[in-house]
Amino acid sequence: MPRTSSAKRYAQASFELALERNELESWQESLRKIADLTKDEELMALLLNPRLPLDVKKSLLENRSGKINPLARNLAFLLVHKGRFSLGVDISKQYNDLLDAHRGIERANVTTAFPLGDEENKAISRRLGEIVGRKVVVDAHVDASIIGGFIARMGDKLIDGSVHQKLETLKRSLVEVSR
Repeated sequence: MPRTSSAKRYAQASFELALERNELESWQESLRKIADLTKDEELMALLLNPRLPLDVKKSLLENRSGKINPLARNLAFLLVHKGRFSLGVDISKQYNDLLDAHRGIERANVTTAFPLGDEENKAISRRLGEIVGRKVVVDAHVDASIIGGFIARMGDKLIDGSVHQKLETLKRSLVEVSR
């Protein structure tokens, strides 16, 4: 949990700065690049090595990151200095969530028994959008155990319209009636 709350604070500060400077997309791209750098195991080992001087770490990071927003680069240097560069992935995700909220977009993790076609994806997105009153972008996943229907998770909301859930509800109802 502390990792997530730290990432949220860094993302919030980055978002506010980007919004103030009208650099939302630049920051988004820069934070994505920083997050991608955390996947490089060799680089991470060097950045987390306490024996390596900070100037060398900064130089490594500057060479590997390419062209990114200067203030985002400063954030990366700060994370390296604090030994928290691995937060880059979480910061990027949290920033994207803030950017989506700013744009009125809600993300929904939708689980279905079978892969969704474009029309089904649009229909679910439209229906969920009516429920929450925002534009909904669907991130689809497949899980055959739900048998049919779908399960949608949007933030702290859960909509379970799966056949598995309906069968469980029917089962409980039949057990209660038979008592």
